Amino acid sequence: MRSFGEYSIPKGAVAFEELSENILEESATSDDVISPDNDGVCESAHFSIDGFVHLIEKVASFYEKSQMFELLPNVYKLILPLYEERNDFTRLAHLHQHIADQLKKVEPPVSAILDVADAFPTPLPGSDKRCFGTYFRVGFYGYRFGDLNGEEFVYKEPAITKLSEISHRLEGFYAERLGKTNVEVIKDSNDVDPRRLNPEKAYLQITYVEPYLEVWERRKRGTHLQCNYKLRHFSYATPFTKDGKAHGELKDQFKRRTVLTTQYSFPYLKTRLRVIAREQTTLSPIEVAIEDIQKKTRELTAVLFAPPDAKMLQMVLQGCIGTTVNVGPVQIAKVFLSNMSVDERGKPRDKLQNKLRLCFKDFTKKCSDALAKNEQLIGADQTDYQV
Repeated sequence: MRSFGEYSIPKGAVAFEELSENILEESATSDDVISPDNDGVCESAHFSIDGFVHLIEKVASFYEKSQMFELLPNVYKLILPLYEERNDFTRLAHLHQHIADQLKKVEPPVSAILDVADAFPTPLPGSDKRCFGTYFRVGFYGYRFGDLNGEEFVYKEPAITKLSEISHRLEGFYAERLGKTNVEVIKDSNDVDPRRLNPEKAYLQITYVEPYLEVWERRKRGTHLQCNYKLRHFSYATPFTKDGKAHGELKDQFKRRTVLTTQYSFPYLKTRLRVIAREQTTLSPIEVAIEDIQKKTRELTAVLFAPPDAKMLQMVLQGCIGTTVNVGPVQIAKVFLSNMSVDERGKPRDKLQNKLRLCFKDFTKKCSDALAKNEQLIGADQTDYQV
Protein backbone atom coordinates (compact mmCIF):
# COMPACT_ATOMS: atom_id res chain seq x y z
CA MET A 1 0.00 0.00 0.00
CA ARG A 2 1.22 3.52 -0.80
CA SER A 3 0.30 5.97 1.94
CA PHE A 4 -0.63 9.64 1.57
CA GLY A 5 -1.33 10.91 5.06
CA GLU A 6 -3.74 8.48 6.68
CA TYR A 7 -5.04 7.29 3.29
CA SER A 8 -3.40 4.38 1.48
CA ILE A 9 -3.92 3.79 -2.22
CA PRO A 10 -4.68 0.09 -2.83
CA LYS A 11 -1.76 -1.63 -4.52
CA GLY A 12 -2.39 -3.60 -7.67
CA ALA A 13 -5.53 -4.94 -9.28
CA VAL A 14 -6.22 -7.17 -6.29
CA ALA A 15 -8.16 -4.27 -4.76
CA PHE A 16 -10.78 -4.85 -7.46
CA GLU A 17 -11.18 -8.56 -6.81
CA GLU A 18 -14.86 -8.20 -5.88
CA LEU A 19 -15.54 -6.69 -9.30
CA SER A 20 -14.00 -9.39 -11.47
CA GLU A 21 -12.96 -13.04 -11.28
CA ASN A 22 -10.03 -12.26 -13.56
CA ILE A 23 -8.36 -9.92 -11.08
CA LEU A 24 -6.04 -12.35 -9.30
CA GLU A 25 -4.33 -13.34 -12.54
CA GLU A 26 -4.27 -9.74 -13.74
CA SER A 27 -2.75 -8.68 -10.43
CA ALA A 28 0.01 -11.27 -10.69
CA THR A 29 0.83 -10.06 -14.20
CA SER A 30 0.87 -6.36 -13.29
CA ASP A 31 3.07 -6.90 -10.26
CA ASP A 32 5.62 -8.70 -12.45
CA VAL A 33 5.59 -6.05 -15.16
CA ILE A 34 5.46 -2.88 -13.04
CA SER A 35 7.44 -2.37 -9.86
CA PRO A 36 6.53 0.82 -7.98
CA ASP A 37 9.91 0.75 -6.25
CA ASN A 38 11.88 1.33 -9.47
CA ASP A 39 12.73 4.97 -10.15
CA GLY A 40 10.80 6.56 -12.99
CA VAL A 41 8.19 3.83 -13.34
CA CYS A 42 5.36 5.51 -11.43
CA GLU A 43 5.94 9.16 -12.33
CA SER A 44 2.82 9.39 -14.51
CA ALA A 45 0.01 11.63 -13.30
CA HIS A 46 -2.08 8.50 -12.84
CA PHE A 47 0.20 7.41 -9.99
CA SER A 48 -1.04 10.09 -7.63
CA ILE A 49 -4.03 10.64 -5.38
CA ASP A 50 -5.83 12.77 -7.96
CA GLY A 51 -4.93 10.36 -10.74
CA PHE A 52 -6.23 7.39 -8.78
CA VAL A 53 -9.49 9.20 -7.95
CA HIS A 54 -9.92 10.12 -11.62
CA LEU A 55 -9.50 6.49 -12.70
CA ILE A 56 -11.97 5.25 -10.08
CA GLU A 57 -14.56 7.80 -11.18
CA LYS A 58 -14.00 6.75 -14.79
CA VAL A 59 -14.55 3.10 -13.85
CA ALA A 60 -17.77 4.08 -12.08
CA SER A 61 -18.99 5.99 -15.13
CA PHE A 62 -18.47 2.91 -17.31
CA TYR A 63 -20.51 0.80 -14.90
CA GLU A 64 -23.28 3.39 -15.02
CA LYS A 65 -23.28 3.36 -18.83
CA SER A 66 -23.50 -0.44 -18.68
CA GLN A 67 -26.43 -0.14 -16.23
CA MET A 68 -24.52 -2.21 -13.66
CA PHE A 69 -25.56 0.10 -10.85
CA GLU A 70 -25.25 -2.54 -8.13
CA LEU A 71 -21.46 -2.53 -8.50
CA LEU A 72 -21.00 1.18 -7.77
CA PRO A 73 -20.67 0.79 -3.97
CA ASN A 74 -17.74 -1.61 -4.47
CA VAL A 75 -16.05 0.90 -6.77
CA TYR A 76 -16.54 4.05 -4.71
CA LYS A 77 -15.54 2.41 -1.44
CA LEU A 78 -11.95 2.56 -2.69
CA ILE A 79 -11.92 6.37 -2.50
CA LEU A 80 -14.45 7.12 0.24
CA PRO A 81 -11.76 6.72 2.95
CA LEU A 82 -9.78 9.48 1.22
CA TYR A 83 -12.59 12.00 1.70
CA GLU A 84 -13.12 10.79 5.24
CA GLU A 85 -9.45 11.38 6.01
CA ARG A 86 -9.68 14.87 4.46
CA ASN A 87 -12.93 15.65 6.32
CA ASP A 88 -14.44 16.48 2.93
CA PHE A 89 -18.02 15.94 4.04
CA THR A 90 -19.47 17.78 1.05
CA ARG A 91 -17.85 15.31 -1.34
CA LEU A 92 -18.81 12.39 0.89
CA ALA A 93 -22.43 13.50 0.92
CA HIS A 94 -22.41 13.92 -2.86
CA LEU A 95 -20.97 10.44 -3.47
CA HIS A 96 -23.36 8.72 -1.08
CA GLN A 97 -26.30 10.55 -2.65
CA HIS A 98 -25.07 9.64 -6.13
CA ILE A 99 -24.77 5.97 -5.16
CA ALA A 100 -28.28 6.06 -3.69
CA ASP A 101 -29.71 7.67 -6.83
CA GLN A 102 -28.12 5.04 -9.07
CA LEU A 103 -29.24 2.13 -6.89
CA LYS A 104 -32.82 3.41 -7.11
CA LYS A 105 -32.69 2.57 -10.81
CA VAL A 106 -32.44 -1.14 -9.99
CA GLU A 107 -35.82 -2.79 -10.12
CA PRO A 108 -36.63 -5.05 -7.16
CA PRO A 109 -35.83 -8.65 -8.14
CA VAL A 110 -38.82 -10.80 -9.07
CA SER A 111 -38.02 -14.43 -8.29
CA ALA A 112 -39.90 -17.69 -8.35
CA ILE A 113 -39.33 -21.44 -8.16
CA LEU A 114 -38.60 -22.29 -11.80
CA ASP A 115 -37.98 -26.02 -11.42
CA VAL A 116 -39.97 -28.50 -9.37
CA ALA A 117 -36.67 -29.83 -8.05
CA ASP A 118 -35.46 -26.40 -6.89
CA ALA A 119 -35.62 -25.44 -3.25
CA PHE A 120 -34.78 -21.80 -3.94
CA PRO A 121 -36.22 -18.96 -6.07
CA THR A 122 -34.50 -17.79 -9.26
CA PRO A 123 -34.78 -14.33 -10.88
CA LEU A 124 -37.45 -14.47 -13.57
CA PRO A 125 -36.27 -13.92 -17.15
CA GLY A 126 -37.64 -10.65 -18.45
CA SER A 127 -38.54 -9.27 -15.03
CA ASP A 128 -35.56 -6.90 -15.31
CA LYS A 129 -35.48 -5.01 -18.61
CA ARG A 130 -31.71 -4.55 -18.61
CA CYS A 131 -29.78 -6.60 -21.17
CA PHE A 132 -26.06 -6.92 -20.47
CA GLY A 133 -25.04 -8.55 -23.73
CA THR A 134 -25.66 -11.30 -26.25
CA TYR A 135 -23.25 -14.20 -26.67
CA PHE A 136 -22.23 -16.30 -29.66
CA ARG A 137 -19.89 -19.22 -30.17
CA VAL A 138 -17.66 -18.87 -33.23
CA GLY A 139 -15.67 -21.84 -34.55
CA PHE A 140 -12.85 -21.50 -37.11
CA TYR A 141 -12.05 -24.30 -39.54
CA GLY A 142 -9.46 -24.31 -42.32
CA TYR A 143 -5.73 -23.73 -42.74
CA ARG A 144 -6.39 -20.23 -44.08
CA PHE A 145 -7.18 -19.12 -40.53
CA GLY A 146 -3.65 -19.94 -39.40
CA ASP A 147 -3.44 -20.32 -35.61
CA LEU A 148 -7.22 -19.95 -35.34
CA ASN A 149 -7.81 -23.19 -37.23
CA GLY A 150 -9.77 -25.59 -35.02
CA GLU A 151 -10.24 -22.99 -32.28
CA GLU A 152 -13.54 -21.71 -30.94
CA PHE A 153 -14.37 -18.52 -29.08
CA VAL A 154 -17.31 -16.98 -27.26
CA TYR A 155 -18.06 -13.47 -28.51
CA LYS A 156 -19.85 -10.91 -26.39
CA GLU A 157 -21.97 -8.61 -28.54
CA PRO A 158 -24.08 -5.54 -27.69
CA ALA A 159 -27.54 -6.18 -26.29
CA ILE A 160 -30.06 -7.85 -28.59
CA THR A 161 -27.60 -8.58 -31.41
CA LYS A 162 -29.14 -10.95 -33.93
CA LEU A 163 -27.38 -14.06 -35.23
CA SER A 164 -27.69 -12.73 -38.78
CA GLU A 165 -25.92 -9.49 -37.79
CA ILE A 166 -22.79 -11.08 -36.35
CA SER A 167 -22.74 -13.70 -39.13
CA HIS A 168 -22.83 -11.00 -41.80
CA ARG A 169 -20.16 -8.94 -40.05
CA LEU A 170 -17.68 -11.78 -39.48
CA GLU A 171 -18.22 -13.25 -42.93
CA GLY A 172 -17.52 -9.85 -44.47
CA PHE A 173 -14.50 -9.26 -42.23
CA TYR A 174 -12.76 -12.52 -43.14
CA ALA A 175 -13.89 -12.45 -46.77
CA GLU A 176 -12.08 -9.12 -47.14
CA ARG A 177 -8.87 -10.69 -45.84
CA LEU A 178 -9.06 -14.22 -47.20
CA GLY A 179 -11.09 -13.72 -50.36
CA LYS A 180 -14.85 -13.74 -50.78
CA THR A 181 -14.92 -17.14 -52.49
CA ASN A 182 -12.79 -18.71 -49.76
CA VAL A 183 -15.08 -18.05 -46.78
CA GLU A 184 -18.25 -19.94 -45.93
CA VAL A 185 -20.54 -19.90 -42.90
CA ILE A 186 -21.81 -23.22 -41.53
CA LYS A 187 -25.52 -22.72 -40.92
CA ASP A 188 -26.16 -25.38 -38.25
CA SER A 189 -24.81 -26.12 -34.76
CA ASN A 190 -23.86 -29.76 -35.40
CA ASP A 191 -20.38 -31.01 -34.55
CA VAL A 192 -18.01 -30.22 -37.41
CA ASP A 193 -15.93 -32.96 -39.02
CA PRO A 194 -12.98 -31.15 -40.69
CA ARG A 195 -12.42 -34.17 -42.95
CA ARG A 196 -15.72 -33.44 -44.70
CA LEU A 197 -14.86 -29.82 -45.43
CA ASN A 198 -13.20 -28.38 -48.50
CA PRO A 199 -9.54 -28.02 -47.41
CA GLU A 200 -9.11 -24.93 -49.59
CA LYS A 201 -11.84 -22.97 -47.86
CA ALA A 202 -12.18 -21.20 -44.51
CA TYR A 203 -15.32 -22.06 -42.54
CA LEU A 204 -17.03 -20.10 -39.77
CA GLN A 205 -19.60 -21.74 -37.53
CA ILE A 206 -21.59 -19.18 -35.54
CA THR A 207 -24.05 -20.29 -32.86
CA TYR A 208 -26.13 -18.36 -30.36
CA VAL A 209 -25.25 -19.39 -26.80
CA GLU A 210 -26.71 -18.56 -23.40
CA PRO A 211 -24.99 -18.13 -20.02
CA TYR A 212 -25.03 -21.45 -18.22
CA LEU A 213 -25.24 -21.70 -14.43
CA GLU A 214 -25.04 -24.87 -12.38
CA VAL A 215 -27.69 -25.42 -9.71
CA TRP A 216 -25.33 -24.30 -6.93
CA GLU A 217 -24.53 -21.14 -8.90
CA ARG A 218 -28.20 -20.28 -9.41
CA ARG A 219 -28.71 -20.68 -5.68
CA LYS A 220 -26.00 -18.08 -4.97
CA ARG A 221 -26.99 -15.62 -7.70
CA GLY A 222 -30.17 -14.03 -6.48
CA THR A 223 -30.35 -10.96 -8.73
CA HIS A 224 -30.60 -10.30 -12.46
CA LEU A 225 -27.11 -8.77 -12.57
CA GLN A 226 -25.54 -11.65 -10.66
CA CYS A 227 -27.00 -14.07 -13.21
CA ASN A 228 -25.34 -12.08 -16.00
CA TYR A 229 -21.97 -11.21 -14.47
CA LYS A 230 -18.75 -13.17 -13.99
CA LEU A 231 -19.75 -15.58 -16.75
CA ARG A 232 -17.46 -18.25 -18.15
CA HIS A 233 -19.87 -21.09 -18.91
CA PHE A 234 -22.19 -20.99 -21.92
CA SER A 235 -24.50 -23.54 -23.50
CA TYR A 236 -26.37 -24.29 -26.69
CA ALA A 237 -28.59 -27.17 -27.77
CA THR A 238 -28.66 -29.14 -31.00
CA PRO A 239 -31.82 -31.16 -31.80
CA PHE A 240 -31.36 -34.47 -33.62
CA THR A 241 -32.93 -37.84 -34.32
CA LYS A 242 -31.24 -41.19 -34.74
CA ASP A 243 -32.09 -41.27 -38.44
CA GLY A 244 -29.99 -38.15 -39.01
CA LYS A 245 -32.74 -35.55 -39.21
CA ALA A 246 -32.82 -32.48 -36.97
CA HIS A 247 -36.48 -32.89 -36.01
CA GLY A 248 -38.86 -35.81 -35.75
CA GLU A 249 -41.73 -37.23 -33.74
CA LEU A 250 -41.79 -36.54 -29.99
CA LYS A 251 -40.76 -40.10 -29.18
CA ASP A 252 -37.75 -39.80 -31.51
CA GLN A 253 -36.61 -36.27 -30.65
CA PHE A 254 -33.23 -36.10 -28.91
CA LYS A 255 -31.19 -33.05 -27.96
CA ARG A 256 -27.46 -32.58 -27.53
CA ARG A 257 -26.51 -29.93 -24.98
CA THR A 258 -23.03 -28.47 -25.22
CA VAL A 259 -21.52 -26.47 -22.34
CA LEU A 260 -18.50 -24.31 -23.14
CA THR A 261 -15.97 -22.96 -20.65
CA THR A 262 -13.97 -19.85 -21.54
CA GLN A 263 -10.43 -18.98 -20.49
CA TYR A 264 -11.59 -15.96 -18.48
CA SER A 265 -14.97 -14.63 -17.40
CA PHE A 266 -17.12 -11.94 -18.98
CA PRO A 267 -17.13 -8.99 -18.80
CA TYR A 268 -13.51 -8.76 -19.91
CA LEU A 269 -11.21 -6.29 -21.65
CA LYS A 270 -11.69 -8.26 -24.86
CA THR A 271 -15.02 -8.96 -26.50
CA ARG A 272 -14.12 -12.55 -27.29
CA LEU A 273 -12.65 -15.27 -25.11
CA ARG A 274 -11.11 -18.58 -26.12
CA VAL A 275 -12.99 -21.76 -25.26
CA ILE A 276 -10.76 -24.03 -23.19
CA ALA A 277 -13.21 -26.85 -22.42
CA ARG A 278 -16.46 -28.28 -23.71
CA GLU A 279 -18.81 -30.88 -22.29
CA GLN A 280 -21.66 -32.57 -24.13
CA THR A 281 -24.66 -34.44 -22.76
CA THR A 282 -27.47 -36.10 -24.68
CA LEU A 283 -31.06 -35.65 -23.57
CA SER A 284 -33.50 -38.47 -24.24
CA PRO A 285 -36.92 -37.71 -25.80
CA ILE A 286 -38.66 -37.62 -22.41
CA GLU A 287 -35.95 -35.30 -21.04
CA VAL A 288 -36.50 -33.03 -24.04
CA ALA A 289 -40.23 -33.05 -23.24
CA ILE A 290 -39.52 -32.18 -19.60
CA GLU A 291 -37.42 -29.19 -20.67
CA ASP A 292 -40.19 -28.07 -23.02
CA ILE A 293 -42.83 -28.12 -20.26
CA GLN A 294 -40.43 -26.38 -17.85
CA LYS A 295 -39.80 -23.65 -20.42
CA LYS A 296 -43.52 -23.08 -20.90
CA THR A 297 -43.98 -22.95 -17.12
CA ARG A 298 -41.23 -20.32 -16.79
CA GLU A 299 -42.88 -18.21 -19.49
CA LEU A 300 -46.22 -18.38 -17.69
CA THR A 301 -44.60 -17.58 -14.34
CA ALA A 302 -42.84 -14.54 -15.80
CA VAL A 303 -46.02 -13.12 -17.34
CA LEU A 304 -47.95 -13.71 -14.11
CA PHE A 305 -45.47 -11.59 -12.15
CA ALA A 306 -45.23 -8.92 -14.86
CA PRO A 307 -47.37 -5.76 -14.84
CA PRO A 308 -50.89 -6.52 -16.12
CA ASP A 309 -50.93 -6.77 -19.91
CA ALA A 310 -53.85 -8.65 -21.44
CA LYS A 311 -52.33 -8.93 -24.93
CA MET A 312 -49.01 -10.28 -23.70
CA LEU A 313 -50.75 -12.68 -21.33
CA GLN A 314 -52.93 -14.02 -24.12
CA MET A 315 -49.94 -14.44 -26.45
CA VAL A 316 -48.06 -16.46 -23.84
CA LEU A 317 -51.14 -18.53 -23.03
CA GLN A 318 -51.72 -19.29 -26.70
CA GLY A 319 -48.09 -20.30 -27.12
CA CYS A 320 -48.13 -22.54 -24.06
CA ILE A 321 -51.54 -24.18 -24.41
CA GLY A 322 -52.07 -24.04 -28.15
CA THR A 323 -50.88 -26.95 -30.28
CA THR A 324 -49.22 -27.31 -33.63
CA VAL A 325 -49.05 -30.54 -35.64
CA ASN A 326 -48.40 -33.41 -33.21
CA VAL A 327 -46.77 -31.03 -30.73
CA GLY A 328 -48.07 -29.50 -27.51
CA PRO A 329 -48.66 -30.37 -23.87
CA VAL A 330 -51.54 -32.75 -24.61
CA GLN A 331 -49.53 -34.70 -27.17
CA ILE A 332 -46.52 -34.81 -24.83
CA ALA A 333 -48.71 -36.29 -22.09
CA LYS A 334 -50.15 -38.88 -24.50
CA VAL A 335 -46.73 -39.98 -25.74
CA PHE A 336 -44.85 -40.19 -22.44
CA LEU A 337 -47.49 -40.66 -19.73
CA SER A 338 -50.18 -42.82 -21.33
CA ASN A 339 -48.59 -46.17 -20.43
CA MET A 340 -47.13 -45.67 -16.98
CA SER A 341 -46.21 -48.32 -14.47
CA VAL A 342 -47.27 -46.97 -11.07
CA ASP A 343 -46.46 -48.00 -7.52
CA GLU A 344 -48.88 -48.63 -4.69
CA ARG A 345 -49.22 -44.85 -4.15
CA GLY A 346 -50.20 -44.29 -7.77
CA LYS A 347 -46.94 -42.59 -8.71
CA PRO A 348 -44.86 -43.56 -11.77
CA ARG A 349 -42.05 -45.99 -11.02
CA ASP A 350 -39.90 -44.40 -13.70
CA LYS A 351 -38.14 -41.31 -12.30
CA LEU A 352 -38.32 -39.34 -15.54
CA GLN A 353 -42.02 -40.06 -15.96
CA ASN A 354 -42.60 -38.94 -12.39
CA LYS A 355 -40.61 -35.76 -12.99
CA LEU A 356 -42.66 -35.06 -16.12
CA ARG A 357 -45.84 -35.67 -14.11
CA LEU A 358 -44.72 -33.13 -11.51
CA CYS A 359 -43.81 -30.66 -14.25
CA PHE A 360 -47.30 -31.02 -15.70
CA LYS A 361 -48.78 -30.47 -12.25
CA ASP A 362 -46.90 -27.18 -11.93
CA PHE A 363 -47.69 -26.27 -15.53
CA THR A 364 -51.45 -26.77 -15.16
CA LYS A 365 -51.44 -24.70 -11.95
CA LYS A 366 -49.71 -21.83 -13.78
CA CYS A 367 -52.17 -22.17 -16.69
CA SER A 368 -55.07 -21.94 -14.26
CA ASP A 369 -53.56 -18.85 -12.62
CA ALA A 370 -52.95 -17.25 -16.01
CA LEU A 371 -56.51 -17.90 -17.17
CA ALA A 372 -57.86 -16.42 -13.94
CA LYS A 373 -55.71 -13.32 -14.40
CA ASN A 374 -56.81 -13.04 -18.02
CA GLU A 375 -60.45 -13.16 -16.94
CA GLN A 376 -59.83 -10.17 -14.69
CA LEU A 377 -58.18 -8.18 -17.49
CA ILE A 378 -60.44 -8.78 -20.47
CA GLY A 379 -63.50 -6.78 -21.39
CA ALA A 380 -66.98 -7.99 -22.25
CA ASP A 381 -66.04 -8.28 -25.94
CA GLN A 382 -63.50 -11.03 -25.16
CA THR A 383 -65.66 -13.22 -22.94
CA ASP A 384 -66.10 -15.82 -25.68
CA TYR A 385 -62.32 -15.99 -26.10
CA GLN A 386 -61.91 -16.72 -22.40
CA VAL A 387 -64.45 -19.57 -22.55
